[in-house]
Amino acid sequence: MTSSRKNKTLFIDKEAASALELLKDKLLYPATHLMDEKTSKTVLKTGLINGKSFPFPFVLAPSGKENEKVLQTLTKGEEILIICENEEFATLIVDEVFQIDPIERIKHIYGTDDLNHPGVPSTLKRLGSLAISGEYELSQSNPNENKQKIKTAKRVLGAKHVSSLFMAANPLHRAHERLIRQTLDTTDLLVIFLLKPYNKKDLSYEIRKEALDFFISNFLPKNRVLVLPLENSYIFAGYNEIIIDAIVAKNYGCNRLTVGRNHAGLGMFYDSNSNKSIIDNVVGIDIEISISSEYVYCNKCTTLVSTHTCPHGQHHQISYHADSILELLESGILPPAVLMRKEISAFLLSKLKPNRFKNLEKLYSDTFAVEGLLEEHNEKDFYLELMKLYQTTSLT
Repeated sequence: MTSSRKNKTLFIDKEAASALELLKDKLLYPATHLMDEKTSKTVLKTGLINGKSFPFPFVLAPSGKENEKVLQTLTKGEEILIICENEEFATLIVDEVFQIDPIERIKHIYGTDDLNHPGVPSTLKRLGSLAISGEYELSQSNPNENKQKIKTAKRVLGAKHVSSLFMAANPLHRAHERLIRQTLDTTDLLVIFLLKPYNKKDLSYEIRKEALDFFISNFLPKNRVLVLPLENSYIFAGYNEIIIDAIVAKNYGCNRLTVGRNHAGLGMFYDSNSNKSIIDNVVGIDIEISISSEYVYCNKCTTLVSTHTCPHGQHHQISYHADSILELLESGILPPAVLMRKEISAFLLSKLKPNRFKNLEKLYSDTFAVEGLLEEHNEKDFYLELMKLYQTTSLT
């Protein structure tokens, strides 16, 4: 419903809206409300809320001159409207408006204010210097169906151990597959929180979900794996992401969390042992956190191996960099099967490069051995057959 805007109005983006929805769904407990200045300072100093870990103050500080003007005029007890993408999102009763330091907040989220960090510039643009606290009500409050899906799966399986993974799968590659299998091997139910992107550089959520569903349906006991969407807000970023992941997973009903060795894909900005130190500092969140091995393809072992068990060194190892694999796909190149399952690379390339061939049927019949039957083929079929030829070794 579009707002008539009778009240004073703040404008927020989808990232801020998704964070407010998580809070309202009690998925960020021990955080239960927008924090005032006193609580914010306490969390900044201690990293705790009521003795439980929370990495940074949960505040609403929208950027923009119009928002700043409104925030400067608000008084305690005043009701305001919150708009997201021209739609009425929530109403809020003002408790307090106070000053924050956007740079300091950036440091607490990402562990750095270095503008070369991939998340810092975009988040800095979104932060204002005035924060607002108060009770708010969402304009449309729908029950969280994902909570019920997990409860139902736990009941059906009689699951005692429920593990969780947070991943972008942008795109899904062999190391992701190994991580999923490794986690599933020691649990009754695995919940994969698939992150929904806010930028157009990433593969769409729908494409990544379809690729992941294909892998689960064809190569795993699919009744033991749930894939659930999770809005990829800026709070799920930086070296504190593990703490937020643990909090959300626990509040969804999981009792285990597995994280990759290079969790969040930001290892170049932090010490190689930073994951371990952060996990050691998690307090009061009753969830078991484990760090998986780093997997590489070794051309001596000729298989996917852990860096802890492969003796051959980096000059024989191929690492799995999702951004580089995605660049291959976006350039129209099939990644090698050691990097990505051929069925998935064929599917992704057909989605990224639709209708790229002038005469697909002629190209298919000219390139591959055919049985002479009149059959229609799509681009995915073509890429699958092409990959089979790439894997032929008799003339190499």
